Amino acid sequence: MKLTTYLKGEHEQLGVLVNGLLYDIERIHPDIPNTMNMFLNYWDELYPIAQAGVEAIEEGRQGWSRALPIEEATLLAPLPLPGSCRDGYAFRQHVAAARRNRKVPMLPEFDQYPVFYFTNHHSIMGPGEVRCMPDHFEKLDFELEVAIVVSRFGRNIPAAEADDYIAGLMIMNDLSARTLQLEEMLLNLGPAKGKDFATATGPWLVTLDELQEFETACKEGHTGKSWNLRMQCRVNGVQVSDGNLADMDWTFAELIERASYGADLYPGDVIGSGTVGTGCFLELNGTGKGNDPNYSEQWLQEGDVVELEVDGLGVLANTIIREDSDHSLLAIKKRGS
Repeated sequence: MKLTTYLKGEHEQLGVLVNGLLYDIERIHPDIPNTMNMFLNYWDELYPIAQAGVEAIEEGRQGWSRALPIEEATLLAPLPLPGSCRDGYAFRQHVAAARRNRKVPMLPEFDQYPVFYFTNHHSIMGPGEVRCMPDHFEKLDFELEVAIVVSRFGRNIPAAEADDYIAGLMIMNDLSARTLQLEEMLLNLGPAKGKDFATATGPWLVTLDELQEFETACKEGHTGKSWNLRMQCRVNGVQVSDGNLADMDWTFAELIERASYGADLYPGDVIGSGTVGTGCFLELNGTGKGNDPNYSEQWLQEGDVVELEVDGLGVLANTIIREDSDHSLLAIKKRGS
């Protein structure tokens, strides 16, 4: 299934996307709630009912005249307000390239355990406009990722069982203001203000049954599902990034195991993969300058259209907008004597 949340009147509405048409979820069965958060809280009971309804539509056994073409819908994030949002660091290629570009050695700890940070779950957004303050435009970056949504409560979940806690996959753009990020991380804390203004997800959540044809073996020595899904980023129609979800070293199952150690996970928690190799300008600019001293850095600018495309998961498109404000954290920073 492809599960969407879109704007219906002034309220969010959970829908299923079938052959380019959106169907309100409660029309499949009256017991299914009309928001993603509520649906996830009863996932094990309601998911089979919803799946049977979608199959009936696909097979022509259930026909409704009232369906909305996806092009006419105002899509929100598939899960507009997650309970939490963690972002992992799962692609060795990205980490190694970024450290090589800074002329520092690879961290051996990367291969010993997965890590993540918490980002602002109140700044989750879907397709559409991303509003940025002046400081955000100081080296504004995209990050090409995939995220999972947790579908069950769990604590101390072993990796061998963790895939059963995944509702589905969706595209994630962990937008980053690099100047803010890099200055605050000098204090060995963060990222915080460099990340908390916007994280885009969407355009829909794809359940695992629909991704079975893409399943592939995970990396040797690891545990959990992996998917052969090409990942691309285009800025104003020009491709700048090309990777694959199968290149994840740490699996989502292993990230769940780490996240749930001594902590409760709840339906509606989101966990991102981290950036795929070549999946941000910070990495691309570093590599470009390493190969050519005259390389010209690229960062996101006002008016840019950023499209993240992942096989099987769709295209997440966002337009960068400047907020009507001159307020700057960088301008009020205290200076040393």
